[in-house]
Amino acid sequence: MMSEGTVKWFNQRKGYGFISAADGRDIFVHYSNISGEGFKTLAEGDPVSFDVVDGEKGPRAENVVQKSATVS
Repeated sequence: MMSEGTVKWFNQRKGYGFISAADGRDIFVHYSNISGEGFKTLAEGDPVSFDVVDGEKGPRAENVVQKSATVS
């Protein structure tokens, strides 16, 4: 089931950041889990949907989709 949230911060150089989930949790996100073509990055405040999985260091986001992006 997809969760929704907002990008809390994302460091383009390091390729990771955190999403503030709708339930209040902070979810780790890595650029390799951002859906789409080309350069994969997120901006603070972007609305996103994603799957939450249990990672070694806590919850992490997979299949991250920017909600403002159009899907063809």
